[in-house]
Amino acid sequence: MRIGELAERAGVSVRSLRYYEEQKLLTSTRSASGQRHYTEYEIERVRFIQNLYAAGLSSRTIAELLPCVDSPSEENSDAALDRMSEERDRLTMHIAELVRTRDALDQLMTSARAYRDQLQTAAAACV
Repeated sequence: MRIGELAERAGVSVRSLRYYEEQKLLTSTRSASGQRHYTEYEIERVRFIQNLYAAGLSSRTIAELLPCVDSPSEENSDAALDRMSEERDRLTMHIAELVRTRDALDQLMTSARAYRDQLQTAAAACV
């Protein structure tokens, strides 16, 4: 199938498929005229890649995980699980930092509201 059909059937853009190829997450064969051709297998591969992106993984990390799919073995599965665990830990740290940042913003908003209330009280006293 050609790139447009794969994009439609997998529910992604043609641009995404080109990016996946550029990142070496997806391969195609080329016709004599240079058109990309894919097999039915690539539909599920693209969906799998989309699931990995949805889980917050980068294209580099996805490339590290794909050997588990391409060459299933206990060793590759263990390596993929270890890598996913590292990514989960990274995300957990990022979430904690976002919570700290949000809490700091909440404190600033509380101070700004208190200051605004003081201004309103002072303005009412002058009337």
